[in-house]
Amino acid sequence: MMVKLVIGACIMLVGLTGCDQMVDAQMDDIHKQVADDAVAQYEITKQSGNPIDQCVHAGLVAAAFLQAQDQGNYARWKAIENVDCAAAGVPR
Repeated sequence: MMVKLVIGACIMLVGLTGCDQMVDAQMDDIHKQVADDAVAQYEITKQSGNPIDQCVHAGLVAAAFLQAQDQGNYARWKAIENVDCAAAGVPR
């Protein structure tokens, strides 16, 4: 009886480990989609918005990459934010 409980517990533990990996992968996908959406919104402001809109949305894109823990894109978008905010007359 005890052996069956131990085996059952081991099977459950292995199954939960797999679930963690699935959740991590899904969260990565969600973070990527949020960042992609933020970039798309920024592109709309570049076409139709004013300089302050561009400044704000560049910051939102940077924040989305920060949330995704994507250091390279975060740094890139912080630089874009600085340029756009300077053009809008918003000090950083």
